[in-house]
Amino acid sequence: MKKLAVLLLCVFLVPCAFASDPAKAKKEGKANFYANITAVEPIMEAFSAAKEVQGVYTRISTSKYLATVLTEHEAGKLEADVLQGPLPILQTLKEKGVLAAYRSPSAAGYPDWAREDDTIMQFGIEYVAPIYNKDLVKPGDVPRSYQDLTDPKWRDKIVMPDPSSHATTISWLVGLKEAKIFATDEEWMNFVKGLAANKPMFVKSFSPTPAPVESGEKLLAISMPKYIITHAPAPLGWARVGTLLGTPRGVAIAAKAPHPEAARVFMDYWLSKDAMKLLADKVGEYVLAPGVFPPIDGISEAKVLPIRELSDEEIRSWGEKFKTIFFAK
Repeated sequence: MKKLAVLLLCVFLVPCAFASDPAKAKKEGKANFYANITAVEPIMEAFSAAKEVQGVYTRISTSKYLATVLTEHEAGKLEADVLQGPLPILQTLKEKGVLAAYRSPSAAGYPDWAREDDTIMQFGIEYVAPIYNKDLVKPGDVPRSYQDLTDPKWRDKIVMPDPSSHATTISWLVGLKEAKIFATDEEWMNFVKGLAANKPMFVKSFSPTPAPVESGEKLLAISMPKYIITHAPAPLGWARVGTLLGTPRGVAIAAKAPHPEAARVFMDYWLSKDAMKLLADKVGEYVLAPGVFPPIDGISEAKVLPIRELSDEEIRSWGEKFKTIFFAK
């Protein structure tokens, strides 16, 4: 009876912690992975080779992610076994009953805040920092603080995602305020206005930001250090401006996964140190697996924190406010 009680306690306290079955996963044959993250083919190939289960990667853009998954789910045709996406999207999917609980043993050692939810596992931070052209920006001119981005010498020399419409950029700007990167709200607003005064070039997302810097059209970008890896050997460096902020990346298993055993095996592999090292080395991602960092000079010493995900209403409201600031005539 005592052993049975201990077993039942483990089941209730650690739901599905050791439920993956590699043999059954192998029989199921494949694991379908829906994701908005890019360049993960090396992990898919490594998973397929290591587990003898085919990893099938389907890229879905953030803007279409929620609608695509909910439409398939409601029609009973969702093919995803595992879903990766922005935290707010996964939280919405959880509320709609699309996701299943699973606590992977591979998550041991991750920060507590990343694994407090038995359904959604946070595995990385989509970190934001200024990047610059190392051939054209002298070492002494590289920004050393966020406030340095407001120096008039950078006027017409910055590219960034549109702060009136790009949700992640809006969240990042608000995150700088809420994380107390600036001593007061007034100092934060002075930074926002100073950045706007330098008349940045606006693009739709982070993905197009490195190109104008590489070409020399612009010298700085509000962007992501990971592009130093994915755009190598472009002459890109990142500015050590202090604490870096970014949105958490999450992953979860579909409640009606077509291949449930393969889904759990894939989740275990995705969160493993081997897979996260591939994500860091090949894609430049900042991951939460302990001791794993992208091969970017200085990143292992950087302080990187997750920011709060804003609601749709907050995104709209702040977007309008930033529109009046950045697009003022």
